[in-house]
Amino acid sequence: MRAISQPGKRRSFHIRDNVQLYLIMLPVLVHLFIFSYIPMYGIVIAFQDYYPGKPFLSFADTNWVGLKHFINFFNGPYFGRLIRNTFLLSFYYLVFGFWVPIIFSLLLNELKNGVFKKFVQTASYLPHFISNVVVAGMVLSFINVDGIINVIIQMFGGTPIALNTEPAYFPAIYTITSIWKSFGWSSILYLAAMSSVDPNLYEAAKMDGANRFKQMLHISLPSIRPTIFILLIFAIGSLLSANSEFILLIYNPMVYETADVIGTYLYRDGLLGGNFSMGTAVGLFISLINFTLLYIANTLSRKFSDYALW
Repeated sequence: MRAISQPGKRRSFHIRDNVQLYLIMLPVLVHLFIFSYIPMYGIVIAFQDYYPGKPFLSFADTNWVGLKHFINFFNGPYFGRLIRNTFLLSFYYLVFGFWVPIIFSLLLNELKNGVFKKFVQTASYLPHFISNVVVAGMVLSFINVDGIINVIIQMFGGTPIALNTEPAYFPAIYTITSIWKSFGWSSILYLAAMSSVDPNLYEAAKMDGANRFKQMLHISLPSIRPTIFILLIFAIGSLLSANSEFILLIYNPMVYETADVIGTYLYRDGLLGGNFSMGTAVGLFISLINFTLLYIANTLSRKFSDYALW
């Protein structure tokens, strides 16, 4: 007579067999709980007139204002500019920068010289570890009137341009710098995915007459397709989250027209101006928009490509 397995026992055996994996996950889960979930109760100040030192969980001593701060932000003079600049800067980085680590990883995977390959990898990773403050200082020195870019322009008979005070040039400066700083580090996931490809597939393709370009196109690229779609979903879900920290370091009031984003506005008005309720309301609004974009991107990806986060 065959014994009937009990669901409770199966579950206990599963937990016991994977206890080491759960212990590895534990520090990450604790970190997320402490720094991502516990502070979430603070979003209630988006619906209050809050100032530091005032209780915000007491209904008796709290001035609840409903959607006042959301409405003020929507009707504010900078709403259109902030949304436009934040979206455009993120969109430019998505269009011009998303494919760079993909192409770089595919080309790097084709290198056969191990020493040179490691050198290129290391050199491409280094910008990621350079502080934003240092990178901003480098950028500002390059685009200054007497910087290296204007020196090169003058060498070819051109007229120096004050790139740091011209709003039209800021999106290009931000996008190029962001791509240079991140493309090497972003290529790690693609290289890791390609490292799991069976070498016999390349040998079989070579015997069938496929050159290295066709091997890359029909073997290497399909191997990283799931990673591409997952990262694309994340990128679309953060279209209203430009790198505010870096922008704060390189912008100035003369380029607010194209450089002022939601994050920099929150820093000036919410943190420096002490308007914490407004800052929380705007942050909550942007989080909801980003989640909506993420959900839409995930749904479309699951429908048309079978790759999705959930």
